[in-house]
Amino acid sequence: MPVQPGVPQTVATWRPESALRAEGISPPSLWTGVRRGLVGRCPVCGQGRIFQGYLTVVPECAVCHAPLGVLRADDAPPYIVIFLAGHLLLPPIFWIERAYEPPMWLHMVVWLPLFAIICTLLLRPVKGAVVAWMLRLGFADGEPPRDGPNPPGALRDG
Repeated sequence: MPVQPGVPQTVATWRPESALRAEGISPPSLWTGVRRGLVGRCPVCGQGRIFQGYLTVVPECAVCHAPLGVLRADDAPPYIVIFLAGHLLLPPIFWIERAYEPPMWLHMVVWLPLFAIICTLLLRPVKGAVVAWMLRLGFADGEPPRDGPNPPGALRDG
């Protein structure tokens, strides 16, 4: 949408962290952004939502227009969730096995559903925190990633 001269612009636009610093506006700290991401809020303004579904990231924040959709968390959240769930549940599993020696079928009936529930509950907050971390690291400051073939003249393998 072109900007008309003389008409005040009422819609906020996303400015990368470098532009914010040049204007004297300090972006939120890493921990503030990660906390906002953990609760599913935009890491920049804290008001907009990160997700439009269970794990689908919105293309941009509805409030500050931060380009959250270009941040692809990919495999980091599941790795972090598996790490956390394992560290939460493995000590009790080993303790119960050592103290009571229950049959294996009881382990499977109790622990497998518990692992699935904990991983499902942790995945969304962890993905929000990873998106906030990526935004703070500057992954959204440049051009959005491009899917497709290399442009003419680009370096190719082989």
